[in-house]
Amino acid sequence: MTVFGKIIRGEIPCNKVLENDDFLAFHDINPKAPVHILIIPKKEVQNFQSADAKLIGEMTLFIHEVAKLMGLDKSGYRLITNNGKDSGQEVMHLHFHMLGGSKLLWPHLADADTDTKNFF
Repeated sequence: MTVFGKIIRGEIPCNKVLENDDFLAFHDINPKAPVHILIIPKKEVQNFQSADAKLIGEMTLFIHEVAKLMGLDKSGYRLITNNGKDSGQEVMHLHFHMLGGSKLLWPHLADADTDTKNFF
């Protein structure tokens, strides 16, 4: 069981933004932007690769609601999901990070290994 499963069941508290029968959005406890929301399905799904199209479609509509509620739908936001260990996924439960509230930079990409011999 992941920490997100415990949050869904109410065993660990969270600062909720929006919730329905299928999804939950809450503030990240270690924000990387002025607005940093985590969006998760209540159904246990390991990552984006293992999610079916129906779930992703419904989750997309929920994400749109969260963006509007947080006032990011007009100003813009970054939506990130990591897929597997090599991507940096730490919690093996599908989740999206919604980042916004200011102009966002990507300085960490300069640290990426861009040597193509390591890609294949």
